[in-house]
Amino acid sequence: MDSMAWSKGLDVEVGGHAWTQIRICLQNPDEPPVAELSVEEGGTAARAAEIREALAIFGGLRQNGAEVRLHRAVLYNSIYRADNRLLVAQHLYGLPADREPVLDLRSAASGDMAATYIDVFERTWAGALHRE
Repeated sequence: MDSMAWSKGLDVEVGGHAWTQIRICLQNPDEPPVAELSVEEGGTAARAAEIREALAIFGGLRQNGAEVRLHRAVLYNSIYRADNRLLVAQHLYGLPADREPVLDLRSAASGDMAATYIDVFERTWAGALHRE
């Protein structure tokens, strides 16, 4: 299971399966894009605080083998992936997260839109900082 998002919004129940790989990639709360977005949204520390809260929430998953990394990218969408299914939330200016459109994509053997989002996740993951 992979998740790339700016904050929380991922509920995971793994059931202790040794074969389950969980990778969570959040925006680094200490990087300038987060501070700039927080100001746009009306508060200087709101976004950074939400990311720190998500990191605390995901701490239990990290203790059970999940990997958490912090990226510096400005996100235009959040990607949630399980097996060959992706949910891609499209971030739109002025629209609250609970009203954003979500694409429900399935990966195919040949190149497709899902493969593009998976590639974006993998490149972001590769450049992200490990969270200790």
